[in-house]
Amino acid sequence: MTRLSSSLVILCGFAAALAWPAFAQTPAAGASAHLSTHWEELTAADFRSAIEVSKGTCVLPFGILEKHGPHLPLGTDLIDVRYASLAAAGEEYAVVFTEYYFGQIFEAKHEPGTVAYSADLQMRLLQETTDEMARNGCKKILIVNGHGGNEHLLPFFGQAQLEKPHDYVVYVQWGHEIPAGGPAKKTTLDMHAGESETARVMVSRPDLVHQDRAASESGADQKRVNLPEDVYTGIWWYARFPNHYAGDGSAATLAYGQADMKAWVAAIVQALRAVKADDVSLKLQKEFYENSAHPLETRQ
Repeated sequence: MTRLSSSLVILCGFAAALAWPAFAQTPAAGASAHLSTHWEELTAADFRSAIEVSKGTCVLPFGILEKHGPHLPLGTDLIDVRYASLAAAGEEYAVVFTEYYFGQIFEAKHEPGTVAYSADLQMRLLQETTDEMARNGCKKILIVNGHGGNEHLLPFFGQAQLEKPHDYVVYVQWGHEIPAGGPAKKTTLDMHAGESETARVMVSRPDLVHQDRAASESGADQKRVNLPEDVYTGIWWYARFPNHYAGDGSAATLAYGQADMKAWVAAIVQALRAVKADDVSLKLQKEFYENSAHPLETRQ
């Protein structure tokens, strides 16, 4: 679900067949030219080389399984975020983890095909996944979010890394903006399975877009709860969008999808370069862990 313009190619072989962008399957030049960006495709020996070439930088694309209106696949977020992550890793080499969809999606449990794991399992599984990635040399883990329902979960997970010492750093990336001068959107309500999300799937998996069905359900805001903006309740999404559809996918165009996906890939590339260059966060984490063990000795 993308409510902030937010995270996958679902089958690695398909991206290479698409006319745009060809770099979704192409490793970065130089030392990484012979190495796949896909964690699952690397041999054990090549994985070791990939960790070295990537400077221990790995990407965890985070999607979900949920209804996306009447016209998009359940794995839309999963498909798009891994597609964008692999494309970015093709420009700035990193090892990209396999499909990951164990996030927050309780608000769609009433819709067929939704897989919603318990809150405690979400946190435990994500922690064990990043722990295992780090044990295998990923000391800088960039979680790229492709699902709006994770936009509170993932920053909380990042904050929770301060609970106890870790020898690696978790970074979270989400959001991007299409540069000025690009294709304009036709719709104003575009929160889930609407114009932009439909357009992105036209790039990542055009064979799974059924745009002729987009108007068969309403994606309008039902406004069934009237509360102040600073008052939150978990039922807010269902109250507004009971069809789990917010927008109008029939307005989507391939041109907009290409511009949107290109901007997303660029944002991930920028994040990867910043993460690789970051030699401060791990040092500060270690300092924090040491000070936390002896708070009375912290200078005041």
